[in-house]
Amino acid sequence: MRSPSESPTVVTLGLLAVVFACQQVVGLVAPQRAPFALSNPLFAQPWTIVTSVYAHAGVGHLLANAAALALAGLLLERVTTSARFHAFFVSVGALSGVAQVAAVGVLGSLVPGLPGHVSVLGASGAVFGLFGYLLGGNRVTETVVGGFNLSGRTQLAVAAVLAAAVTVATANPGVALIAHFTGLLLGFLAGRTHLLRPEDGATVDDAPAA
Repeated sequence: MRSPSESPTVVTLGLLAVVFACQQVVGLVAPQRAPFALSNPLFAQPWTIVTSVYAHAGVGHLLANAAALALAGLLLERVTTSARFHAFFVSVGALSGVAQVAAVGVLGSLVPGLPGHVSVLGASGAVFGLFGYLLGGNRVTETVVGGFNLSGRTQLAVAAVLAAAVTVATANPGVALIAHFTGLLLGFLAGRTHLLRPEDGATVDDAPAA
């Protein structure tokens, strides 16, 4: 079993805390969200594509995501390497945030009355990606999908419907639904391909396949 300092989940939790502390310091001299949140135009502050994954709007937001991260992360890290875990977390989180901001920008320009601008921050898209991976890569899913002999396109359609259903079921006011959907879908697809399995020769703790 990994020590806390070697656990990518624990390290990520530490990063969330450090970034949140930095937000509080920056908030003393500037709007707290501005240097950390992702918004349109996407590349006006390109670093926010990454910082938005680790920043949070408040203590409650941070604690909720941290609890979900601990639950999913400690399971998933047992079947992958630290490098792959961190790369997956930040990549899925960033893509989820970009999807949310881009979709709102497009819909806002097409539908009267809808906002065309949104600021996104938080690890929830990445966390949904972790849960999606666990859902897509476990033995039960392997057995069910294998039993039905579904094509790749059918699996994608089923994954999208499942991701949409879970997203709606977990929706709350102010939640970035598109980011959650994107994270869950990307995670599920990654789980179906076992993207986080280590290369030959890399070692991780013994655990059920995911």
